[in-house]
Amino acid sequence: MMAQVQTNRARKVVFTGFGVFLLFVLGFVVFFYWNFNTIEVKGDSMEPTFHSGQRLLISKAYWLVGGIKKNDIVVVKNIDGGDTIIKRVYALPGQIVDYYNVPETYDISKGEYKVPSGQLYILGDNRPVSDDSRLFGPVKYDNVLGKVVVVRFGFPVAAIQ
Repeated sequence: MMAQVQTNRARKVVFTGFGVFLLFVLGFVVFFYWNFNTIEVKGDSMEPTFHSGQRLLISKAYWLVGGIKKNDIVVVKNIDGGDTIIKRVYALPGQIVDYYNVPETYDISKGEYKVPSGQLYILGDNRPVSDDSRLFGPVKYDNVLGKVVVVRFGFPVAAIQ
């Protein structure tokens, strides 16, 4: 009878070093899953910076990788509902876009084109073949899926520019 009482008692949970390590790995995987994503470059609108078929790591954890700035490369939901697009930030809210790069629908007789609040003006690096803000106008911050942080998983963007 005494042995039966001892087996019914609640057992203590013991965390070993390996158990703590596994919890840390699980936490890291969950963090990485929610804040980072990979994307493949399609097309030649970002050449020579990126070539079709390259894999990029993007992050939406701006508190970790820094906010979106001019000349950053971002991935944006396509306005027409198609695939995602990868472009360089040309101008931030309130900045002026030069006359060569204003949207096609903008009447330049109105004066300088200023990027509206809460939006980004994005252009491809290969301007002759790029469909970008010159065609569809500025994009809302809500449409930005993330900022490119690594190219080919090991070569930072700054190293190839």
